[in-house]
Amino acid sequence: MKLAKDISMAAFAVAISVAAVVKPTQAALVNYDFTVNATSGDRPGQYFGSFRYDDSTLTNTGLETLGVENGLAVAFNYLGTNYTEVDDTDFNSFPIASFNNGKILGLSYFVADQFAIGGDPNTPDVGGNKFFVINQSVNATQVGTVSYAKVPEPLALGGTTFAAVMGLWMQRKKRATKVMGS
Repeated sequence: MKLAKDISMAAFAVAISVAAVVKPTQAALVNYDFTVNATSGDRPGQYFGSFRYDDSTLTNTGLETLGVENGLAVAFNYLGTNYTEVDDTDFNSFPIASFNNGKILGLSYFVADQFAIGGDPNTPDVGGNKFFVINQSVNATQVGTVSYAKVPEPLALGGTTFAAVMGLWMQRKKRATKVMGS
């Protein structure tokens, strides 16, 4: 009877952890934080932002982009001013987030006379991890890099934590049984 109880608890813990790790088939809002490390120019320092998007149209095959029509929302604080997706010079067409085989390449985000985040300035249709200062709306000078970090989903964290606690509890219980049996 005790073995059946332990097996059922283990099965429950595995089911919860698998449910938390396996990507659901329905669309989800995906969140990223990003950090700009400006190492040169007039305003060196770190600047922070985030973005989110609806991943329902991603196929994870080849080069893909998502924009505001996919729920892309951007928040970025630069030099004490908060910017969002509507501040992009070409709002409705930009900003975009680019992916290659499902992996984030980065944003393409341009705010006139302020900054640009992207890859090569000559190919704005592909996001990247470079940070540019913009002068007179046309002169782009790279002054830093951008790093991206996916924000874990709360359900995945909760399920993984629950499974780990259950595993530790079962291991402790097994050790206690061995000590009592000796």
